[in-house]
Amino acid sequence: MSEAAIRREEAGSKGRYVLEQDGAEAELTFSILSPSTIIADHTDVPDALRGTGAGRALAARLVEDALRDGVKIIPLCPFVNAERRKHPEWADAFQV
Repeated sequence: MSEAAIRREEAGSKGRYVLEQDGAEAELTFSILSPSTIIADHTDVPDALRGTGAGRALAARLVEDALRDGVKIIPLCPFVNAERRKHPEWADAFQV
């Protein structure tokens, strides 16, 4: 996947990471449980972006931000949890 811009949006206790490419939008939603804990809720990648690495890019950005901000992720989203298991170097970002 080419380097696509991912933006983070927050409103109250909810947020999402959004990746737009070729007119399609993939997202990873999260809930803010506390100042130090977020829950990865759901990842949605439309058919047009499947197989492009969009989901992994969203998960990687979530982890990058969590590590930078000292926040732990509870991976309720099955996709994020699967990516966590594939990337042991991300372990410090998760609370499992």
